[in-house]
Amino acid sequence: MSRKSLPLNRRAFCQASLAASSMIALPAQLRSASTDVLLPGFQARKIKTSSATINTLVGGSGPPLLLLHGYPETHVMWHKIAPALAQKFTVVITDLRGYGDSSKPPDSEDHVNYSKRAMALDQVEVMHSLGFERFSVVGHDRGARVTWRMAVEHPNAINKAVVLDIIPLPYSFPTKEPGGFATQYWHWFFLIQPAPFPETLIGNNAEFWLRSRFLRPTGGTTAFAPEAFAEYLRCFREPATIHATCEDYRAGASIDLQHAAEDGSKKVSCPLLVLWGERGTVGRLYDVVAVWHQHGTDVTGKALPAGHFLAEEAPAETLGELLKFL
Repeated sequence: MSRKSLPLNRRAFCQASLAASSMIALPAQLRSASTDVLLPGFQARKIKTSSATINTLVGGSGPPLLLLHGYPETHVMWHKIAPALAQKFTVVITDLRGYGDSSKPPDSEDHVNYSKRAMALDQVEVMHSLGFERFSVVGHDRGARVTWRMAVEHPNAINKAVVLDIIPLPYSFPTKEPGGFATQYWHWFFLIQPAPFPETLIGNNAEFWLRSRFLRPTGGTTAFAPEAFAEYLRCFREPATIHATCEDYRAGASIDLQHAAEDGSKKVSCPLLVLWGERGTVGRLYDVVAVWHQHGTDVTGKALPAGHFLAEEAPAETLGELLKFL
């Protein structure tokens, strides 16, 4: 591609992304087979919400339980524990808007379409469309931030909530010490740069970018099933996905902070379980449970023998804690 043909501003990049995403021809082995291979028995469907279309899988029977993934993954991050959960719960697994096979709403200058408020509303509407007025929810990473917003803004919908390996905003931004949050989570500050800067660099080698994410202090890539990684790569080879997920982080550094400030004295009122990786960054820098006590009325938690990706690195331990709590 010549320099002249490169998108030179955010709007041009967005238009090019949407066009390109419909034209990419992926090798057959990278086309999604996640439902059959990684999550057998789960039924896939697309559910329209008020402002997006959410890729949704449903399996099992029992009380409703929603699972929300993080960056840079999709719903398949739950494949090691979802089948066991489905023996006791009706498990609903989704792709957040902008991720996986969910729709990519248009961006805006204030990033409102990728706010956690908008993502939370998607998920409440998905569950309501399935007939579940109240449910429990487990979220990892970005999905945990959506979980927090759901529990604060839709308290009547949430029975119990679990957040994996995060602390609430605005704690995630201020640290300056060497080896601190800004060093370990430098990608936050990279992804929020104006488009198309991060999009262009990631799109140049999506596989290299994904592997760099999974090689953070997690002990390597052996925890990640090849089929799962292939699914993550399939999705990240779409320019529209790269842009939408950057918008997620841009919202996290702007409008999400505004929404968190609006909470005032509001706290998560349902029982809240907080889990984090003992080899990760969050527990090293913060007293995680103490921080969450400032944002919830009934908080418990512990570290698990993992890095950031608990459900894939320590599935047995994660499952055990979830079953005890839920």
